[in-house]
Amino acid sequence: MTKLSVNLNKVALLRNQRDIGIPSVTEAAKTCMEAGAHGITVHPRPDERHIRYSDVYEIKPLLTVEFNIEGNPFPRFMELIREIRPDQVTLVPDDPGQSTSDRGWDLVKEGERLVPIIRDIKNAGARVSLFMDPDLEQIPLAKEIGADRVELYTEPYARAFTEGRAADSVRRYAAAAKAAQEAGLGVNAGHDLNLKNLRTFLEGAPAVLEVSIGHALIAEALWQGLERTVKEYLRILS
Repeated sequence: MTKLSVNLNKVALLRNQRDIGIPSVTEAAKTCMEAGAHGITVHPRPDERHIRYSDVYEIKPLLTVEFNIEGNPFPRFMELIREIRPDQVTLVPDDPGQSTSDRGWDLVKEGERLVPIIRDIKNAGARVSLFMDPDLEQIPLAKEIGADRVELYTEPYARAFTEGRAADSVRRYAAAAKAAQEAGLGVNAGHDLNLKNLRTFLEGAPAVLEVSIGHALIAEALWQGLERTVKEYLRILS
């Protein structure tokens, strides 16, 4: 079964609009766990416009599931990782001002810089996943520099799905997943996956270990509730 890690960034973004503690990020984490989610994901950015560093410290002791922390390995981020010691760290090459992640790592240009960072994260006891485009030449490089997994950036697939081009896109991701697995990497996936497009993706690109879903899941929860929405994802994943 592919595991579900729920990204709580959008809960924090709404909370920050009024800054009165509503909705509670910690209560959202508890609800997701009670509904059966296998993990919780957060992506603290330098400006803390959604998840704050203080949120990460508050969430950690509550968890009975895996904790995945995403982000660009800036110095403050690395300090957080050493202190929190999450189960997984997903390194993402987003710029500080980006509204959301929009590309995977270019390991030809940036791989050497990531080697000591990956080593430091592993020394903190965390599994390392690299956010990657479905590029057959780039993905094996993730193994060479020490990563344990890749997270396939699925926004292009989600866009293709809405445009009726899902089949061609899924084949590309299936090939990328196969290349990763042949290189000895585990495969995660995430970005713009939702209740409508998730099944098609997983049927076409099997053996995905984990999906990280936030924006769509929280949006869908506005209509049908957070617990029910998490369970709907789990039904698809099973």
